[in-house]
Amino acid sequence: MGERALENRVKKLKAIEEQLEALEKQAEALKAEIKAEMEARGQEEIKAGSFVVRWKTFLSSRFDSKAFKAEHEALYNQYSKQVSARRFTVA
Repeated sequence: MGERALENRVKKLKAIEEQLEALEKQAEALKAEIKAEMEARGQEEIKAGSFVVRWKTFLSSRFDSKAFKAEHEALYNQYSKQVSARRFTVA
């Protein structure tokens, strides 16, 4: 692939990423409006035409690795492992 073709692909990628970002902002704004309406109605579930929208509270448990490491550093290090990854960025 030539330099010009590569540059064109990067430009296209950047344009698509900008479109995605704009669409994500629109989606988040719509979600916020729907959540505000649900909150105003005091409902965690509403029917909107053929859709059912749920915004429910739930509890979950998560492992606090920072606290565990602070209290049991040797054990934390024993079960920790390094992983290799590659990051793709365009600047």
